[in-house]
Amino acid sequence: MDPIVFLILRRMRAPLVALIVAYAISILGLVLIPGRDAQGAEWHMDFFHAFYFVSYMATTIGFGELPYEFTPAQRLWTAFSIYLTVITWLYAIGKILTTVQDVTFRRVVTKRNFSRAVKRINEPYFIIAGYGDTGRMLVRSMDRRGLHSVVIDLDQERINELKLQTLAGYVPGLCADASVPAALLEAGLKHECCRGVVALTNDDQINLEIAITSKLLSPDLLVICRAQSHAAEANMASFGTEYIINPFDSFGERLALALHSPGTHLLEEWLTGIPNSPLPMPLYPPHGAWILCGYGRFGKAVQSSLEGEGVESVVIEADPEGTGCTGFCVVGRGTEAETLEAAGIDQAAGIVAGTDDDANNLSIVMTAGEINPHLFRVARQNRQDNDVIFEAARLDLVMERSEIIARKILATLTTPLLTEFLRETRTRSNDWANELVSRISAVTGDLVPEIWTITLDREQAPAVREALTGAESVRLGLLLHDPGDRNEELPCIPLMLARGSATFVIPKPDFVLRSGDRILFCGSSGTARRIAWTLSNPNTLRYLLTGEERPEGWFWRWLADRGL
Repeated sequence: MDPIVFLILRRMRAPLVALIVAYAISILGLVLIPGRDAQGAEWHMDFFHAFYFVSYMATTIGFGELPYEFTPAQRLWTAFSIYLTVITWLYAIGKILTTVQDVTFRRVVTKRNFSRAVKRINEPYFIIAGYGDTGRMLVRSMDRRGLHSVVIDLDQERINELKLQTLAGYVPGLCADASVPAALLEAGLKHECCRGVVALTNDDQINLEIAITSKLLSPDLLVICRAQSHAAEANMASFGTEYIINPFDSFGERLALALHSPGTHLLEEWLTGIPNSPLPMPLYPPHGAWILCGYGRFGKAVQSSLEGEGVESVVIEADPEGTGCTGFCVVGRGTEAETLEAAGIDQAAGIVAGTDDDANNLSIVMTAGEINPHLFRVARQNRQDNDVIFEAARLDLVMERSEIIARKILATLTTPLLTEFLRETRTRSNDWANELVSRISAVTGDLVPEIWTITLDREQAPAVREALTGAESVRLGLLLHDPGDRNEELPCIPLMLARGSATFVIPKPDFVLRSGDRILFCGSSGTARRIAWTLSNPNTLRYLLTGEERPEGWFWRWLADRGL
């Protein structure tokens, strides 16, 4: 039985019995009490007319003595029936209102509406488990890119917040424990349109359970997990989790990359940023001694990255023994000038405030900046709500976990080739990265470029695929020309071409294409649509290949053939 129907029947059992008894008593009395017809003869109302009379009398819809005037005895019984049925109806209506307002009933209705909304999805979507700062940013970014999502979170307030978000598409949300398999199944874990699960809760154990459930019930789905410890990463990887993101390690790698290859760091910032937003400025962290305030998981990750670049660091920690701080470690929080001076702030090149308290982190970097104005200041931001004050502090670099995780996941979901391309860029020189940055800046101006991938298959490139099937040669440079004017080049750059297991970074325009090739592009807004027109329209492709313009449609071709 449907849970809502079952719950209503169970809660309304007593009111329904009371109504049935009240109606039965009223109807039986009207049938048994004799009346008089128009000639004065004794007459008994049948059950049908008694039921009809009680139906409109009890609901106070109206009143009329039928088919003849009532006798005093009938009128006395009718007066009794009115009070009996009206009181019973008031009791039943009150019970209905109580049931509708009941938390359990509303939860069941919400769950059913959620299940129906998920079943109606007919486009690819991802399950987002956890709607904190990271989940909120990821869902908003996915919505801007046209990706659909379904959200699960244990906090009802966050689900309510999801409903208030001004998103282009509808995002179903369910208040439930995502580590319970039933919740993931409700969210469509086995739905034919579900493409993957993203676990973003603050608990590594819950994220691990989500990964295990997803891989056991739907092994082919893409699973992305957030992890804050290396032990959790290893456990998740053992179950086949495709992508595991540790925000602390990611930031440490980012800082190390900026130290030894600023051009590569800037390239990554541009390619993973929000499209059409202002381009980030280059970052040049200085070499020299650094001070790390806080030696938790974040502090350890940053220290490891700095050591990998040969940069010395001094740690300031309030609990050195508890955090396992070895070597030279200054005891304190770092918010006091005395502690910073003891750590050598005067001679330091940079400082990282990495505690789990935003107020302390801001206090550390502001105090340090007053002592050493030339200091490179880095701070960890724990809450997205504090964006305004961190922007006002004008720091050199801010570590925000939600932004780091959301950007990496978005790149993985929207353009899988981008992750592979960024991995390849780290093997190239800083000069190579600087040259590519200059090329990107030349085609996109002062805005972050759009990133997209096309596959030369029947769905995305029917015209090109048909040409390649017909043994016609199509080169990559052809796609880079404006379909409206073949002499004009489009503002875009092919970053990578994947053919099977082989990849080609920055392929040349004369590269000969093959069916099934995947190409990663970056360019200005609107360029992707123009390239898509070339890929799908045979006449446009013919025009770019030969310069011949053929009208579309049989009527226009008929006129052209006759010189009209």
